[in-house]
Amino acid sequence: MTILDELAAHARLRVEKAKERVSLEQMRELALRTAEEETAYEKSIVTSDETAAASSDANASVSVTRTAYGKDTAPGNPHGRFAFEKALSGPDIAFICEVKKASPSKGVIAESFPYVEIAREYEKAGAECISVLTEPKWFLGSNDYLREITKQVKTPCIRKDFTVDEYMIYEAKTLGASAVLLIVSLLEERTLERYIRISDSLGMSALVEAHDGEEIMTAVSAGARMIGVNNRNLKDFTVDVGNSGRLRSLVPEGILFVAESGIRSAEDVRALREAGADACLVGETLMRADDKAGMLRELRDHQNSGMERVLIRAAAGNESSAAQQGMITQQRSGRE
Repeated sequence: MTILDELAAHARLRVEKAKERVSLEQMRELALRTAEEETAYEKSIVTSDETAAASSDANASVSVTRTAYGKDTAPGNPHGRFAFEKALSGPDIAFICEVKKASPSKGVIAESFPYVEIAREYEKAGAECISVLTEPKWFLGSNDYLREITKQVKTPCIRKDFTVDEYMIYEAKTLGASAVLLIVSLLEERTLERYIRISDSLGMSALVEAHDGEEIMTAVSAGARMIGVNNRNLKDFTVDVGNSGRLRSLVPEGILFVAESGIRSAEDVRALREAGADACLVGETLMRADDKAGMLRELRDHQNSGMERVLIRAAAGNESSAAQQGMITQQRSGRE
């Protein structure tokens, strides 16, 4: 049994215990209600903006929002529908900064773990998104970490866990997540497709994680809008930083590409930028840094201008089309 198998098996046990406290039907209802409240909140913002534009009262927007909800923030997730993927769609490579206490390969990474303060530091430093580990046994994560962080920061957060049941998607919504992680090697394609649809119905983004070309094709076929390539092999936890660069061309243009794990320097980020990555997820490098904001500035050091970034993405798109065609031809030949 691999480490990934153990993580998945433990996740299933966690879900079964959670269902004893709150059933699937109850959790689904809670999640859908949260999504409906967010949609109503967004509509109220649009209405209040229109009212403010037509009125001389500069406080009209705030007044309408407070009247509707009795508070200044939205119920549930205040970031809006699909906020996570929107945040990764800027002109330059975006950063998903991770809040993580431990890992199976490195053990405890952060003895001192003021998780809310860490998330606030990331937000202040300009992180586009935040990743929060909720897996409790090997990563020493907690649902409470995600719940408290999403209440305290405006930056969209992803629930980083090993999703093995739709229950975990609904649960993520109630915890304030803007996105969930779906790992191709843990899910059959039909299940993956269904989980993406569930996420869509809740206004949440799904980051679909792959490790090789075949898994990328599965993610594309399932309808992924964001594909993350993990440089860490989750079966033996070895790291190959070049994995993202090699597989980038297999992801079609129009699908966000995220490089995950093993990113330690500005040179690593520059290589990913040149490969056409839309975002990178950085965990241990930031968690071990005493000055996390300073480390994030260092990683961002080699910035491209907007035009350079457009040219890089265009080149990556052309390579992607050619690589996709080659992969399809190879698969057809194999079947014949």
